[in-house]
This record gives sequence, structure tokens and C-alpha cells, in this order.
Amino acid sequence: MHINNTHWHMLSSDEVAQRLETNLQSGLSSVNAAERLARFGFNSLQEKRARPPWIMLLDQFTDFMIAVLIAAAVISGIVGDVSDTIAIIVIVILNAVIGFIQEYRAERAMAALKRMAESSAHVLRDGQKKVVNASKLVPGDMVLLEAGNVVPADLRIIEAARLKIDESALTGESVAVEKQAQVLSIPVTSLGDKTCMAYKGTIVTYGRARGLVVATGMNSELGKIATLLNESSESKTPMQKRLANLGKRLAIAALAICVLVFVIGMLRGEPMLLMFMTALSLAVAAIPSALPAVVTISLALGAHKMVKQNALIRRLPAVETLGSVTFICSDKTGTLTQNKMYVTAIYADGTLCDPLNEGRNTEPWPTLFRALALSNDAHLDHHNKACGEPTEAALLHAAQVAGYNKTALEQQMPRLMELPFDSERKRMTTFHGTDEGIVAYTKGSPEAVILQCSRILMAGGEQPIDRASLLRQAEAMAADGLRVLAFAFRRWTSLPASEQPDELENGLVFLGLSGLIDPPRSEVPEAVSLCKSAGIIPVMITGDHPVTARAIAHKLGILTDGDDRVMTGTELAQLDQAAFEIEVEQVRVYARVDPAQKIKIVRALQDKGEIVAMTGDGVNDAPALKTADIGIAMGKGGTDVAREAAHMVLLDDNFATIVQAVRHGRRLYDNIRKFIRYGITTNSAEVWTVFLAPFLGLPIPLLPIQILWVNLITDGLPGLALTAEPAERGIMRRPPRPPQESLFSHGMWQHMIWVGLLMGGVCLLTQAWALYSGSAHWQTMVFTVLTLSQLAHIMAIRSERESLFAIGFLSNPAMAATVIFTFMLQMATIYMPSLNPIFKTQPLSMSELALCLALSSVVFFAVEVEKWLVRREWLYHTPAV
Repeated sequence: MHINNTHWHMLSSDEVAQRLETNLQSGLSSVNAAERLARFGFNSLQEKRARPPWIMLLDQFTDFMIAVLIAAAVISGIVGDVSDTIAIIVIVILNAVIGFIQEYRAERAMAALKRMAESSAHVLRDGQKKVVNASKLVPGDMVLLEAGNVVPADLRIIEAARLKIDESALTGESVAVEKQAQVLSIPVTSLGDKTCMAYKGTIVTYGRARGLVVATGMNSELGKIATLLNESSESKTPMQKRLANLGKRLAIAALAICVLVFVIGMLRGEPMLLMFMTALSLAVAAIPSALPAVVTISLALGAHKMVKQNALIRRLPAVETLGSVTFICSDKTGTLTQNKMYVTAIYADGTLCDPLNEGRNTEPWPTLFRALALSNDAHLDHHNKACGEPTEAALLHAAQVAGYNKTALEQQMPRLMELPFDSERKRMTTFHGTDEGIVAYTKGSPEAVILQCSRILMAGGEQPIDRASLLRQAEAMAADGLRVLAFAFRRWTSLPASEQPDELENGLVFLGLSGLIDPPRSEVPEAVSLCKSAGIIPVMITGDHPVTARAIAHKLGILTDGDDRVMTGTELAQLDQAAFEIEVEQVRVYARVDPAQKIKIVRALQDKGEIVAMTGDGVNDAPALKTADIGIAMGKGGTDVAREAAHMVLLDDNFATIVQAVRHGRRLYDNIRKFIRYGITTNSAEVWTVFLAPFLGLPIPLLPIQILWVNLITDGLPGLALTAEPAERGIMRRPPRPPQESLFSHGMWQHMIWVGLLMGGVCLLTQAWALYSGSAHWQTMVFTVLTLSQLAHIMAIRSERESLFAIGFLSNPAMAATVIFTFMLQMATIYMPSLNPIFKTQPLSMSELALCLALSSVVFFAVEVEKWLVRREWLYHTPAV
């Protein structure tokens, strides 16, 4: 099979199938597809190779200060104590290993998220319609396309129904191109002129089609320019950027202090090598160079965990933004409801009845049920069960129950042409061949269909129509919470040459109405209530009749008996942006809204300072999803275009999942704040301890090996355990975080300053007391108090408001285990004889250890007092819960 350099657009469908050795009716077999996948490779673009683990590990040593420290340690070993050199290098290596493990986990988490975000394709294999990963498409596969799909590979179109494709990604042409299946007789070179071809990465904006894969992966037209796509780098999140700038400022301050420490030590006559190593070790411990990396790791691992809650994060900044969301604008169908439609009422011949009623063999019932079955894109599986879009499947099931089998009807009345549904017309029409000529069936919203009808079919034949009466009947059905669709037909002597809806969808004969119910999801009312308690306003957007929308919104708790407003798409269209912004914050339900109007809603809310999450599933939803602060696509029923535009994908299409994602986003942001609070406070304590000692007439309180050890055991594992901290109590009973709010708000910067000074002060007090009392163990005591003070601090800040005694020591098992493990390591440096010469420590007496424990606990109780004052709102400004 030779497929390279073939002019596919100049070959007929049969010639293409013959060249690709495939079958137009049944597609490839699974065995053949597997063989071709092995031969042609995956249908994916080559990307920059991920950094191998060994490069990740080496990168941990590329920090300038780390490199200088290692070099200085080697020099120190040559001219002084080799054991010190070995100990310092071992600690640096351990620190690097911890950093590597964290980064490797984050890389794996992001890779897993990327694999989950891969698109799928509908294909015909083994004569059956199947959904496969788009990366596993092979030349010869028969691909089925519909509006909203991203074309998964280069295709030769075999069959098309009013197909339009946006090829701007390849050609730059912003207008969607009309496509057809006919062979082209001239060897055109421009991609835009090859109207029987569809290219990987372009977007189907209208219609349906079938096409044969002719090129995949790097052999596709998109693949030929893929190198241009690999030049862009991953952008940083806003928090990463803020922390990178903060890290630079703190690094400058820390370096200045370290230089002062070195200079003062030299002036006091301390050994130059000792002071140089002390200053260097302090710089390594104090400079928070890892802060942006910690944020990346926390966000990546947090996003990975959110998948278990059915929320797939496509862009990391979304995790930050979730905590600030003030409005959630959600589609009704499938998100607030179960997306399991049932036909519960049918109106025809002036009668409203149950669809299961029998004895309806006279007109208009037979024609109505044929319309339900034939003007329908759902299909019957091998068990004769209706499959497809839920509304379509429900209508097909109703026809099937009434005795009208679609498969049998299609043999008698094959579909010859169609006008697909679109959001502007709000209707669709299919044309079918019969012995008497052509019959067209139209279905859509009552107002979109009834206004196009000039007659009504009754038991006595066609009669004049009373449109107002029919619209009132539709509204009465909608008031019961039913989704109402209208059906009509028109006979033609031959298939119309025109494909213009305005010319074909008029002069119709009305058949009847169907009422469908989509039961609300049982978990949604509670989620809506949780939203409101969290200061988030839920808004429902639907294409349903306003009366239906109001009834369902009341059931879900979105509408109350207050001044909450329902606005229709027509009313929205009549308001300019300024007038709409006056009302937008009061509207809770939008009915009969076009997808294109969603962007108007998003912009109006954003102009009022709101942070908007918007759901969407269709191709027309993509602009609104991109514009929203959090664009949320549907994982089950959504289109490829919507998923590509979204920040987050709901794997279960459930509104309650959005609320859980907001909760998780708030928790993650809280925990990142705690990590930063802990890291900067403890690093500053180390700096204050060493820096202030000379001004108080005290000797250098800590040796380089001790500074590095404290940094290793208190920064690494305990800090990481903070990311596993459970959500704060009442996390969903506090208002959303303002997006411009400083990361250091609510007393955080004040806390870092005074606790850092307190911790340093306690260490210096320990040193002064030990020296005054003549203890030879003063340096070991300072070393121990500094380490244990940091452990006390991390236990105290596990909650920003609640006492540790209220949340419980074991409520975060990872933290409890880490604190105990770190305490044991510190005790080992004091009481294991083999470690004493390495860390320059001496065993403490029980009274000295008890004093160290008591002094260390000062930090814990001081922070507990701070939180007690915060809970009473006597200190800082923290949202009450």
C-alpha cells in the first residue's frame, strides 16, 4: 500500500478505498488496524522530548549557591576536616533527591493529565461504529464527523451533508469552507481549494460527514508544520510569577545578610573558612529558590487528584482561579439534570396523551411517529435499543414503542437530504423518498416550527391552523417542567434543488408536540445550596422554554421566591452591553439562549468584577469558554472544540463536580499559603539566629553542617506534608477570594515577621542561658531548639484559624508521621555516638532536653494565641466561617 505523494482529491471514493485497501461499508477490521498502527505509528505530532529522570536529578545541582557550597566543601576538606566535607555533600545530595522525587511526581502527574485530555474519534471498524483514541487512527480508517469535532487526521471526504470546516489553523482563512465529496479534476495545490479533503486540526462547524484517513501524525499537513508548534514554552501561573519575583527580592536580602554575617565574623576574629562556610550554608538554607517549583508541584499533584473527583484540569492556572469563582453559569441539560430524556406526553389531533397509549392508528398519529423515527440522528443497536444524543434517543424509543421501527422505515423511506439543526433556526429537517415522491419532516422548538406552519393535520385531514392555541398548549406543557418539541411535515414532488432553509422550511403542515422530561440530578440541589453558602451564585442557562426553565430552576433551588430574574434570549438580544450589565447580577436563569449569547453574559459579569465559570459543550460555546475565567467543557457529551477551549473538563458532566472542584481549589490554595508561611518563617528564623548573635555578644550559634541539616529535615518532608492537609472547616462557608488579593493577606506577612523573630529570639535565649550556666552543650541545645521550634510551628499553622487541639494531631496522618520521623532524626544526631562527630553535637542531659522541648513549645503556644485572637476577630481581617 503506497500512500505518499498521492493526489487524493483527484481520486473517486472507490479509487481511494482501493488504494487504501479498505471497505467503504464496514471500514477496516480491528486486526488490520492494529497491523497498520505498528507500520505507520501513532497519529500524533512529535513534541519536545520530556526531560529524562537523570537530567531532572542533575538539574537539582545547577543552582549557583549549591554549586558554590559543594566547591567550598571540597576545599574545606582539602585544608581541614574531611568528615565535614562528606557530611555536607551527603546532605546536599539528600536535599536534591527529595527535590527530584517531588518534581518527578509532578511530571508524571502532568503527563497522566495530558494523556487523559487526548481527543477521541468516531470510526467504522468491523462494520460497527466505535470510539477510539484519535492517536490510534491509521490510514484507511473510516472516520465519522459532525459539528464540533476537531478533524483527527487528514481525510478524503466520502460523504458530506452540508459540511463546513474552519481551516483557519492551517490556511489563515477565517471563513468556514464548504466541503463536498465530489472528485476534483484539476491538480490544485492550495489546501483551501481541495474541497473534498479535511485536514487534521481543523474544526467542523456545521453538518456531518464520513471520510477515509489518508495521512496521520507527522505525515499530515499539520504534521509538516509541527516544528513551529513546538517552539512555545509552557507559561507560568500567576502565583508562580509572583513567587518568582518575591524569591528574587528575598534572595537579595538573604545574600546581603549572609555577607554581613561573614564580615562581622571576620572582624571578630573568627576563622575565615568557618565564616565563609557558615555564610554560604546560611544562604543556601535561607534563599527560597524552590518556592515557584513548590507551587508547580502542588498544582500538578492537586490537579492529578482532582481527576478522581471527575474534574480534569487542562490548564494549571485554573486550579488557582477556582478559589475566586463568584458565578457558575451552567447549562441545564446533562449538567444540572441526568441527561436521560423520556417522552412523557404527546399532543396531536387536539389530544394530550401518554405515549404508551395504544389504538392510535389514524392520522395524524402514524405520520407523527414516522417523523419521530426518521427526523432523528439516533440509531438502534443490535439489541434494538435507541442509542445517540439523549433527546433523539428518547424520541426514537417512543416511536419504537408505538410500533414504528426506524430500520424498517429507512428501507421504505431512505433519507436523501437534510438540513441539520443549528442554534439560530432551532429546528432540523430531513427529506425522505417515498413511492409518491418526497416527504420532509421538520422538528424543533414550538415557536420555531409552528410559525412556519400554514396547516394542521387532524383526524379529518388538513385544516386551518390556530398558531396561538398551539403555542399556549406548548407553554402549558412547559409549565410542567417538560421540554417541548414540535413536529411538522411537507410533501414535495421531487427533491428540491435548493438547500436554503428559508425556502424549504415554510408552508409546513403541523403534526404534534412531544413533551420530554430530563430528571434533575439528585445531588444538584445540595450542590446549589453549598454554592450559595460559599458566596457563589449559580446561574442556569438553557434552550428550553422560559416556563420550563423556571419550573426546573425552582426544583434545583437556583430560583427562590425573591427578586431572582429569568431572562430570555430575545430579551437579552434587545439589551446593549451597558444596559445588560445593570441587570446581569440579578439574573439567575437564561432561557431560549443561543450559545453565541453566552459570551455576552460572561463579559457583562466580568465587567462587574465577577469571576465567572461557564460550562459549554457545543462548537458555538468555545468563544465563551475561552473568555470565561474558568471554561468548563463536558467530558461525556461535549464536542472536541469545547474541550480544546476549556480550562477544565467534567468527566461526569455533573454540576456537583464543579462545586467539588471549587472546594478542592480553595483547599489547594490554602495549603500553598501554609507552605509559603512555613518556609519563609523558618528560613528567616535561621537567618535571625545567626545574624543577631554577634550583635548580642554571642558566638556563632550554628555550624554549617547544622544549618544544612535543619534545612534538610524541616523544609523537605514536613513542608510537603502540608500539601496533604485536609480542607479548613467551613471552607465552603466563606466568600470567594478576591483575585487581586495578595498571597500574604489576612496577617500572613505579619506572622512571618514576628514568628521568625520569635523563633530566632528563643534560640538566642537558649544560647545565652546555656553559656551563662556554663553548659558545654550550648551549641547542641541551639541546634535542637531551632529544629523543634520549626516542627512546633508547622503543627500550629496546619489551620489558619482552628486550634490544633480542635482539628486533632492525627487528622493529617502524613504530617503526624513526618513530625515524629523528623523528631527521631534530630534525636539521632544528639544521642547516636556515630553521628556526634559529624554534626558536632553532644548528648544532652534529660533536664537540658526538657528545657529544649519547653522553649521550642513557646512558638507553638504563641501561634495558638494568635489564632485565638483571629477567631475573635481581634487580629487581622480573616473571613468568618
